[in-house]
Amino acid sequence: MNDFLLALILGIVEGLTEFLPVSSTGHLILVGDILGFQFPGKTFEIVIQLGAILAVCVAYWKRLWGAVAGSLTGDLSSRRFVTYILAAFLPAMIIGAGAYKYIRQLLDSPFTIAVVLILGGIAILVIERLIKRPRLHRIEDFGLPMALKIGLFQCVSMIPGVSRSGATIMGALLMGVERKVAAEFSFFLAVPTMTAATAYKIYKDWAL
Repeated sequence: MNDFLLALILGIVEGLTEFLPVSSTGHLILVGDILGFQFPGKTFEIVIQLGAILAVCVAYWKRLWGAVAGSLTGDLSSRRFVTYILAAFLPAMIIGAGAYKYIRQLLDSPFTIAVVLILGGIAILVIERLIKRPRLHRIEDFGLPMALKIGLFQCVSMIPGVSRSGATIMGALLMGVERKVAAEFSFFLAVPTMTAATAYKIYKDWAL
């Protein structure tokens, strides 16, 4: 099997798993290991993540642009939306920068990722049983403390094999957020998180 076909398969794996509550990076590494794919430096991983960011921006373009434009013109609801997204991003920015080297080392272990994927699936089943009736139906009603807590849940996904969207969605559900809103917030949060992670990865790893 040639590298082009292998890269295509991995691109499909990324597209199918990026926004599901499973670890896209974990699946990407496991499938790549099974198929014997040799990642060409850091370029492949960076391009894959840029594609995922672009997908979110295209799918939610109107909502994202409306929130940014509204916050600049003084709309209170839009400002809250943007503020809560940025607040939830903050923990990952701080912790991720400090733990980057150790995270990269763990990513080299397919066995570790496989074990964490299994444990993550069990955790989702347990959390589903703990979820209570939702009381929050709009992102604008979250408040800063809740946004920061969801951001801390996102930090759990720095463990290889833990899904970023799964961690944030499950965290939001535990705090009483309606399921659809929890998923949307996770998708919106992906934009600054994945953009920053990709930029930092280029800065740290990519020799121009």
